[in-house]
Amino acid sequence: MEACLKKLCWIAAALSPSVALAEDGLTVSGSSRIRYELIEGQPRTGFNASDDLLNIRTILGVEYRAGNLHLGAQVYDSRAYGGNAGTPMSTNEVNTLEPVQAYIAYEVPGAFGAQTKLALQAGRFMLNLGSRRLVAADDYRNTTNGYTGLRADLSLPHKLTATLIYTMPQVRLPDARADLSRNKVQLDRESGDLVLWGGVLTKKLNASAGALEITYLHLGERDSAKLATRDLSLDTFGARLFREPASGRLDFESEFIVQAGHISASLAPSAPKLRVCSGFVHAEAGFTARHPWSPRLALEFDYASGDGRGPKFGRFDTLFGMRRADLAPSGLYNALARTNIISLGLRAEAAPSKRLDAFAAYRPMWLASATDSFATTGVRDAAGLSGTFAGHQFEARVRYLLVPKRLRLEWDGVLLAKGRFLEDAPNAPPSGTTVYNSFNATVSF
Repeated sequence: MEACLKKLCWIAAALSPSVALAEDGLTVSGSSRIRYELIEGQPRTGFNASDDLLNIRTILGVEYRAGNLHLGAQVYDSRAYGGNAGTPMSTNEVNTLEPVQAYIAYEVPGAFGAQTKLALQAGRFMLNLGSRRLVAADDYRNTTNGYTGLRADLSLPHKLTATLIYTMPQVRLPDARADLSRNKVQLDRESGDLVLWGGVLTKKLNASAGALEITYLHLGERDSAKLATRDLSLDTFGARLFREPASGRLDFESEFIVQAGHISASLAPSAPKLRVCSGFVHAEAGFTARHPWSPRLALEFDYASGDGRGPKFGRFDTLFGMRRADLAPSGLYNALARTNIISLGLRAEAAPSKRLDAFAAYRPMWLASATDSFATTGVRDAAGLSGTFAGHQFEARVRYLLVPKRLRLEWDGVLLAKGRFLEDAPNAPPSGTTVYNSFNATVSF
């Protein structure tokens, strides 16, 4: 392992371009990350039982500030090497030379009174809203999520803040397998055929109560000349009560989300509409000890509905949310998501120094619906005869700043001991226990 990490360091350093900070409010920054990942016992259907992949992601950003005016642009260059026809390579891995951000922003202090502030943003930008379970700029994944549209951030009296958006999510291109394999450069597409709008309202409570968030988002998707869709119209309502972790005290989080709307039964233009009725719950309680390592132990619970029999559609849609912080890494593993899953979790984390942090987690997992596919594995028993226990997942991560603010090393590992469902379902891969490893080196400048 030591030799592998040293090799990653040399490659990452070689990839990092040199840059200087300019004056007059202009800042140039970026990073290069190289990741080598391996998997044995792939739990998802239709892919190699064993695989490895090299991912390289380079980010270059430019910002200019002049008073309350802010201009920004950022290019992501995400590439993958070493895959074959059975490798799960998609736009999650490849998006070359993409201007994910190119925006203008302006701040208006006192817009609605002395204690208020309004910040407006227009163009292409990334988003992180609330808990990031519905809208996030994914960081573990080799590519990220971008949006084109308008954003308004309000700071109001009585510890109230709000974020309002009207956006067209960027559809990452190319998406053809042959183009992805050769890392083809093609600009992402946005249009009125896919829109996301809504907002988040946050109220800070007293120190012991934490904060309360209320979320509403609407996702609309319809057929275009280039792409047939299931004509989704989805309303998402959420409420979240939380208190951030701090030394020597309990922290907590509870989030409840319900979804309603309609979706076509298939891609066919004449397909009947199904009523959407789905939901998600996350509950968590933790404690951070007063110790130089800041050790924290937490209990977690996640429920995301699955689709069942009948005229309704019950599979929860996590929209553009991240999964790494709650469930598991993406990449070659990418087996868990907030859909058709029930899971308990025990998590332990610590930061022995400013340069080193780590966590380990264990979670048993079940299906919320026995007749739907489990999470994002594609494994399904339409008859519901394979039970609902999916297995035991053990996960860990270690990060170390080899050179503060410049070079970070990271290892991620997952062991999935498959349960009855992932072993006995009709299309379950006969691949045995899953072992996933990811080695990362990130140079920042």
